[in-house]
Amino acid sequence: MSLHVRKNDTVMVISGSEKGKQGKVIKVAPATAEKPARVWVEKLRLVKKHTKAGQGTRTGGIVEKEAPIAISNVLPICPKEDRPRRVRHKVVDGSRVRVCVKCGEAFAS
Repeated sequence: MSLHVRKNDTVMVISGSEKGKQGKVIKVAPATAEKPARVWVEKLRLVKKHTKAGQGTRTGGIVEKEAPIAISNVLPICPKEDRPRRVRHKVVDGSRVRVCVKCGEAFAS
């Protein structure tokens, strides 16, 4: 399954409470039968998690971490135009490449 967003892409959130914010994708989870595809974006949609102290070095406390965002709510930033754009998949030299719909610029893989 090919997704329009990959790890290390810079994306903009286009819907929800984080609308208009940009960040770097740190994790992508493809869709399953139970859940839609999700992405984790650096420093966006932070939630507080209460952790219990464990053996060794882990200390207890409240930790802030990123929560997933539905992949349909983010668009990658075009490297040429520096704006959020939709992506088209194209075959170039025998390999599939993601390209910007507007300008045709290839996204870094």
